[in-house]
Amino acid sequence: MATEAKADRPKVVQRVPQENVRNFCIVAHIDHGKSTLADRLLEVCGNVEEAGEQMLDTMDLERERGITIKSSAVRLLYEADDGELYQLNLIDTPGHVDFAYEVSRSLQACEGAVVLVDVSQGVEAQTVANVYLALEAELEIIPVINKIDVPNVEPEMALKEMDDAFGFHPDEIVMTSGKSGVGVHELLEAIVKRVPAPDEDADAPLRAMIFDSEFDVHQGVIAYVRVFEGRVRPGDEIRMMSSGKRFDVSRTGFFSPAMVDVEELRAGDVGYITAGIKGVKDSRVGDTITCAKKGAEEPLPGYREAQPMVFCGLYPVDNADYEALKDALDRLSLNDAALKYDRETSAALGFGFRCGFLGLLHMEIVQERLEREYDLDLVATAPSVVYRITLTDGTFVEVDNPAQFPPRELIEVIEEPVVEANIMCPQRYVGQVIKVSDDRRGAYLKQEYIWGDRVALHYRLPLAEIVVDYFDALKSATRGYATLDYELAGYVPEDLTKVELMINGDPVDALAIICHRQFAESRGRVIARKLKEAIPRQLFEVRIQASIGSRVVASTRIAPLRRNVTEKCYGGDVTRKRKLLERQKEGKRRMKAIGNVQVPQEAFMSILRLNEED
Repeated sequence: MATEAKADRPKVVQRVPQENVRNFCIVAHIDHGKSTLADRLLEVCGNVEEAGEQMLDTMDLERERGITIKSSAVRLLYEADDGELYQLNLIDTPGHVDFAYEVSRSLQACEGAVVLVDVSQGVEAQTVANVYLALEAELEIIPVINKIDVPNVEPEMALKEMDDAFGFHPDEIVMTSGKSGVGVHELLEAIVKRVPAPDEDADAPLRAMIFDSEFDVHQGVIAYVRVFEGRVRPGDEIRMMSSGKRFDVSRTGFFSPAMVDVEELRAGDVGYITAGIKGVKDSRVGDTITCAKKGAEEPLPGYREAQPMVFCGLYPVDNADYEALKDALDRLSLNDAALKYDRETSAALGFGFRCGFLGLLHMEIVQERLEREYDLDLVATAPSVVYRITLTDGTFVEVDNPAQFPPRELIEVIEEPVVEANIMCPQRYVGQVIKVSDDRRGAYLKQEYIWGDRVALHYRLPLAEIVVDYFDALKSATRGYATLDYELAGYVPEDLTKVELMINGDPVDALAIICHRQFAESRGRVIARKLKEAIPRQLFEVRIQASIGSRVVASTRIAPLRRNVTEKCYGGDVTRKRKLLERQKEGKRRMKAIGNVQVPQEAFMSILRLNEED
């Protein structure tokens, strides 16, 4: 994104009247072809000579996994059949449920939404959720069926599903193929005709909403904005309405998809602003930018704060990297408003941070980005959720770290978060979905026959079960056909307890878990077994115990290594012995010392696989 645009592109920087501006985003279930369609739009509108793959997905992680993680904004110029030139501001959004917050923010910056459905997969759970988000934002919806060039697939079933699910008449549904370009011209015409132009006042005091941002070491914070009122130019003094801090604008522009400077951004535009903002806390997503003098009196309605649902501890392998981790989290939170973090200390792992995420995939992505983009070696503890605990003295506490769990004798009531899950699958897999959900303490709510042989099952499930391996088990049980969407539905009282792990008699706070009392003993035994497999043998015996309170429920041991590990290297060159010793060093980089035992990263994450059969 930060690549400079060529200066000799007069068509790209051409200004069009406000009535010819269209702001829209593309939303869909994961892997329905959003990024491919966006690439084709870039090519048809002349932003690139030839579309590559995932051109708006700029992170290596996005390309490797084949998913969109971050929303991307780009300006297109399109000459319609009526002879008018239109400016189309496109925002490409993620599809995974963990990144629904990105989608909700993008919708606030648009007047229209292209809802994409894969012709071979039909309407899925996240498709339904995204349509409801677009309806809540009062956007004009353009339904699109994508991948119509897939052989041996008839689009009639997908058309019927769109009609049955949302009431879209087949005549208003656009048929496209992002790969071949079929129907892209018809889609652009539909956007021009159906999406309303922004009707904000360009002469009113400036009000621009920050919907995303990133940090550049040379320019400071680059704020991605949608201008709702007024205009902003380089040299203007602006004020952040949440903090009152003032800055002088150095650059304004848009993405095409490279950064292109323009003389001003005005009402209806989507683009970027740089103003020498070096403090990462001075540019918050959802904040309103206005003029420092004669600015707006009221800020724009901000976004709802993202509520983390999954928590884990992130610790540097080398404690000397603690400040580097803090700085990396500060900068990454600019680009990921859903990431929350606080300092914490672990007796086993030292100084680190307790981080909150929207889901398990979000957690994995953040850890991988920290390691890749900031060159850090990290150890992550197993994920946990927030529990509400009422103590016997009437006080109320929230606990997201098993290490902070109060003693049982001080607890009156424990409440755990639950979600309402919408699981969609073919009818033949309903039995498997019910079994997987019941095994994870799910409460059946209702079942709906949506269209054809597609069934929607509604369950109330503990969030703690969702974040471990529920989705993986669901996919395995239904051969990949099931789709899942869920939202937080409050807290319910449950009989929960803490399972503590000890290595050679020392409690390891980073390995403790909170689970239902009914499964506590069995899970304690499984964890002890998993740790025995994950922890390498030492030169001394290692005893692993799982306990509930003062009662030990599982115990195992790791036999010591013999000291004569190079005994077999008799005779020959000395390099044979060196090679053997070098092999023993492999894999130790990501280990943490607990007492005198080396515990690898895999041991902390083995708790995620508790439900696997040994």
